[in-house]
Amino acid sequence: MKARLVGIACVVALVAAVAWQWRADDADARAHTLTGLDPDAVRHIDVELRGMPGQRFDRHDGHWTSAGAKADEGRAEDLASLAATPVASWRAASEFDTAKIGLSPPVAVLVLDDVRLEFGDMTALGKQRYVKVGDRIAIVPAQALPRAPRTASLPTTAGGSP
Repeated sequence: MKARLVGIACVVALVAAVAWQWRADDADARAHTLTGLDPDAVRHIDVELRGMPGQRFDRHDGHWTSAGAKADEGRAEDLASLAATPVASWRAASEFDTAKIGLSPPVAVLVLDDVRLEFGDMTALGKQRYVKVGDRIAIVPAQALPRAPRTASLPTTAGGSP
């Protein structure tokens, strides 16, 4: 009986240690992402791409709308997922000349629930991009950039219409 109680106590202690480590790992992972936002919890998105009109998305009852109409769900989800972009490193914005890294003006501006992200150019060695968040600059993977909205398809046969 005593051995059984010791075994149960060990199992409980092990489960508690695993739960604590899991929570610590999750907190550490959030510290290395572009924002602390959960992409699934984002409710409002504003996006502006250089040379294109701005666009707003709102989540209602689990679905995205834009200007009151049904929106491109995939694009809205892609934009929201940028909240969890992994960050290679953080630097103070004062260490950079924003014009030299494509942030004056930015290539794209994304606002996720009042968190403003300004996307700049790629780093000198490529494969990474500058993103301004508040008074800090994040170095993120180059593909972390809001994509342009879908457009009508081009004809695939001679004489076809879009």
